[in-house]
Amino acid sequence: MDIPSATEITRDLVRIDSINPPGTEKRCADYLGTLLQDAGFEVNRYEYAAERTSLIAKLEGTGGRKAICFGGHTDVVPLGDKPWSVKPFGADIVDGRLYGRGSCDMKSGVAAYVHMALKLAHEQRGVADIVLVMAAGEETGCDGSKHLKELGVLPDAGAMIIAEPTSNYPILGHRGALWLNATVRGTTVHGSMPELGDNAVYKAARAIMNLENFGFNVTPNALLGNTTLNVGTFHGGININSVPDKATFTIDIRSIPGHMHDEIVDALARYLGDEVELERLVDVVPVLMATDDHWVMEVFDLMEERLGERPQPRGAPYFTDASALIPACGHPPTIILGPGDMALAHQTDEYCDVAMIEEAAKIYEAITRRWCEL
Repeated sequence: MDIPSATEITRDLVRIDSINPPGTEKRCADYLGTLLQDAGFEVNRYEYAAERTSLIAKLEGTGGRKAICFGGHTDVVPLGDKPWSVKPFGADIVDGRLYGRGSCDMKSGVAAYVHMALKLAHEQRGVADIVLVMAAGEETGCDGSKHLKELGVLPDAGAMIIAEPTSNYPILGHRGALWLNATVRGTTVHGSMPELGDNAVYKAARAIMNLENFGFNVTPNALLGNTTLNVGTFHGGININSVPDKATFTIDIRSIPGHMHDEIVDALARYLGDEVELERLVDVVPVLMATDDHWVMEVFDLMEERLGERPQPRGAPYFTDASALIPACGHPPTIILGPGDMALAHQTDEYCDVAMIEEAAKIYEAITRRWCEL
């Protein structure tokens, strides 16, 4: 059987439009599931909504060691308003760069570990299961991986790689995400008599201006910095000649370990007062691994050989499926490591260097061989 390269798998995935919302990851799951099933993997599909398919594929080992798990997602963010200079789903390669939505975040990472697994499937089985997770709905709050966690279908893993873009540099954790919807209410009247009403837009605007100076009274984390807050959207009123009786805005909070989300919501509620109603939209916890974990040090040893220097502990600002997968898989040591520059994620004309995709597959193979004693 001819095994498609990591680059070829990336191109096939990028050519599938899986923009979330609405999310149509089923086509990606069908494509990857067929590849892996044909190679001898046990493949299971899980839908949490129509066309929203997550995939778990397992290559059984001989026993004696817990599974090594690779995690990633197949949904991508919308294209944005700025015109692309390339076809966003063309997967064209120009000057060694593979262009297209999801090429960096993170279909290249998924493709790299799928290629690795297809290759190892044709060899003698190692002592541990190799488990691949391709989740739907990560971009909107790890919906697919949370669904897998609720179903209880994830493995008891001994080690985990999350293949998000890190330029193939091992990352030890990421901040959490707490997205809130804030609602402010008023009283509507005719726009010619504003003194008789209660303008919700004015009230919401004052709340937002107060948030610009809001500070979290917590000690920064050495790798992940501080908890941050950003107001992302604002909506108010339904027509120009009425005093608006409702306004809403959204708050994007990125949290550090130890800063509990309940505590954050309570602090914001007190700060904003009773006029602002807060509703949780996304709740994803932060992740951070210990630098002295034995497996983490093993991976750093391997990466030192490839980088030519000892990796330094680093964290990522974005969130990943690790938030749901780690507790669901028995809290294995976990490293975020994948092709692609994280600065290019979600950008117009997104791309990933082909050399980085192929290098990631080799790194995953080396890590898996060591874990499975192959």
